[in-house]
Amino acid sequence: MTSRDPKSIIRIARAGEPEISAEPLDLGARVRELRKARNWTLEQAATQAGLARSTLSKIENGQMSPTYEALKKLAVGLEISVPQLFTPPQKDQVNGRLALTRSGKGADYATATYEHELLAETLTKKQMLPYRARVRARSMEEFEGWVRHDGEEFLYVLTGVIKLYSEFYEPIEMRRGDSAYYDASMGHNVISVSEEDATILWVTSLV
Repeated sequence: MTSRDPKSIIRIARAGEPEISAEPLDLGARVRELRKARNWTLEQAATQAGLARSTLSKIENGQMSPTYEALKKLAVGLEISVPQLFTPPQKDQVNGRLALTRSGKGADYATATYEHELLAETLTKKQMLPYRARVRARSMEEFEGWVRHDGEEFLYVLTGVIKLYSEFYEPIEMRRGDSAYYDASMGHNVISVSEEDATILWVTSLV
């Protein structure tokens, strides 16, 4: 296994994702898409939104610009927020994706203080990076300063006892079943305080 700093693991997960350029939104097409996703007829959607069928038809066909009141009614009827009416879905989004990682079969990446096993590595464009880590560090002196990176992070202790150090809080001792959720841009480090190396599950946001 090669030695990598924790930030490089985040970069690996984000690597190779193409930039997505914004395109003008066709509000009528967006409303039609949302309606059809619910398998609603024009009549059903108009009833849900409290609009006339003819009004909804004109909106979908770009024959009229809805007022803000009409937009609010549409959002309520479709059970979404008004901004979501103007947020097109990602074209490359795939619904129903699944990635299975068998026990011990994740991709290994080692640092001086942790042994990471990346989970769901085959899944591209993830919103989260899950990985299991064996905590080898036994003191803060083993780290070259704080670890910090973009996003938020969830930590769950699987085995052993750890101590979570963070930039703005007192050190916290955590045992099996304990968890913590924190801002990953805040400096943080984890050491094992049990005789054996502790193991933890980390989930880091990638957006």
